[in-house]
Amino acid sequence: MKKDSNKISTSDGGMSAEAELLQVSSSPHMKARASTRSIMIDVIIALLPAYIWGICVFGNRALLIGAVSVISCAAFEGITQFILRRPVTISDFSACVTGLLLAMNLPVTVPLWIPVVGAFFAIVVVKQLFGGIGKNIVNPALAARVFLFSWASDMTGFVKAGDRVNSLAVNSGADVTASATPLASLNSGALPSETISDMFVGNISGSIGEVSAILLLAGGIYLLFRKTITWHIPVSFIGTVAVITYLFPKAGDSFDFMLYEIFAGGLMLGAIFMATDYATSPLTSAGRVIYGVGCGVITVSIRYFGGYAEGVSFAVLIMNLLTWYLDNLGMPKRFGETVKKKKES
Repeated sequence: MKKDSNKISTSDGGMSAEAELLQVSSSPHMKARASTRSIMIDVIIALLPAYIWGICVFGNRALLIGAVSVISCAAFEGITQFILRRPVTISDFSACVTGLLLAMNLPVTVPLWIPVVGAFFAIVVVKQLFGGIGKNIVNPALAARVFLFSWASDMTGFVKAGDRVNSLAVNSGADVTASATPLASLNSGALPSETISDMFVGNISGSIGEVSAILLLAGGIYLLFRKTITWHIPVSFIGTVAVITYLFPKAGDSFDFMLYEIFAGGLMLGAIFMATDYATSPLTSAGRVIYGVGCGVITVSIRYFGGYAEGVSFAVLIMNLLTWYLDNLGMPKRFGETVKKKKES
């Protein structure tokens, strides 16, 4: 409720009086201590363990890529808001979260211009041109990752876990040893050479921030404890992938194949940190469950039948576009509303 600077005049017996108007928003009214800044700080805290592990496994260049990505996202946000004459809101850390997520979705061998281009696409095209935070229709970091597959060779230069990359310039042919990810092995119908415990801890090849399932799960538990996210989307997303892959394994024992599928690739990172994005996920509990199930079905379908080994990014982006419909489908009945009965013929 706030005061309006406009005033009205009323007359009573030839006498005029001025009264300040009060603007009251429609119900329901909620009071919460959480702010955009505090929520983003929580997300950063939850992401840091998995990101730091990526630096330990892949080398100091992972730290450099993260720094370039975060700084680029913050810079593009401030510049775009200045040009469009909007309030500059880089202090809310939403651009930093986008930059960190983008970096965690990149291989350590990418050229340094890749995170800059991704940051531009995520912040300027996907976020600011749609009106800014809360108005984007798809997750900016995931949209940027998919866009960056225009340079597929750079986006698939994965290295073996433990082959630390510390140089600024990387020649994938000489400086690093290329390695197939566990998900690529699963896509071909074979179990990976890595053990399930290796995948759970994060001693595998892959993108910088997606390899350690245990640290991503720890971050998710922290967000649940802080009530920054709810359980509906991560549980329904990961659970759907688990059920389908257990019932229809492509190789080996059903239980082992299921564990490989849920620990491989970007499933944990996508389900916990990107599918739960406030702006692009449903508001209702029922809508969130349907959304998570849809993400899981699409992910497995792409992994099983698509030419690309990973399906998480595409699954989340597709379900982002259906969020409005899921909100309407899962909207609870308003108190006191009655359903009109059809007239009997």
